[in-house]
Amino acid sequence: MKRRYLLQLSAAFGLTTALPRSALTESKTDSAASPSSAALNPLRPPTQGLIPVAFLLSEGAVVIDFAGPWEVFGNVHSGAVRHPFQLYTVAETTAPIHAGGSLTIVPNYTLASAPAPRVLVIPAQSDPSDAVIAWVRNATRTTDVTMSVCTGAFLLAKTGLLSGKVATTHHGAYAELAMAFPDIWVKRGARFVESGNLATSGGLSSGIDLALRVVERYFGHAVALSTADNLEYQGLGWMNPDSNQTYAKRRVSTDQHPLCAVCEMDVDAMTAPKSMFRGRTYYFCMDAHKKLFDEGPGRFVDA
Repeated sequence: MKRRYLLQLSAAFGLTTALPRSALTESKTDSAASPSSAALNPLRPPTQGLIPVAFLLSEGAVVIDFAGPWEVFGNVHSGAVRHPFQLYTVAETTAPIHAGGSLTIVPNYTLASAPAPRVLVIPAQSDPSDAVIAWVRNATRTTDVTMSVCTGAFLLAKTGLLSGKVATTHHGAYAELAMAFPDIWVKRGARFVESGNLATSGGLSSGIDLALRVVERYFGHAVALSTADNLEYQGLGWMNPDSNQTYAKRRVSTDQHPLCAVCEMDVDAMTAPKSMFRGRTYYFCMDAHKKLFDEGPGRFVDA
């Protein structure tokens, strides 16, 4: 999945004009946002039956965002229950969905027919309808964890459930998330962030780490470690949510290495859209980011 496509997905959600204090810098943290141990916030699996995990999908859903966590939850072995998670897909209808890379998926359930999830996974995908937003808001009343992956954070933010909370997203969408939802503290450099029964992860592979973290909270460190080993997954981000520090600071655009002024993506200065502000040229990876910049360039330059 190309990074440009991820940014187009985030741009599709629409943006506001107010720049919050947390937009382009590290935000405040708290113990709920940066846990150091699963013991801080354990989850209790049901005494009988499986743990239902719903994957909310729509057109353009980014494959690794949901396939990564799907494989994590599907490979858990815990005591007498070999596969303790019940996995299923949910969409507005059961009509085939075209995910990233032209992958076609037939959802298991509609919003109306889906079982109530204990875990809800929201990948990057197309702009949600009012019905989808309402369903997520309602389902989250009884979930143990509602988790977004990558720019799926925009969908979760649209429910209003992240208001006043710390959250993260793909590193190329930090500014957009903060500007679209000024009441959210956007945290840079986080592999994932937890706040109550809500959790947001960074981009793409970060969803694997957040899923392993959820497994750890349900069944302990040894089971999560065994799951990662079974997947031959060597990443350690699920044990350290602040391990994305390479993205904690803004990248600096130079004449030799120009970057998009909004998402910090590499651009070709010869072909990229551009704007002038205070005598300096700013470049953009797409017209949508140029438009956002032009609406208030000082918000980016002075942040």
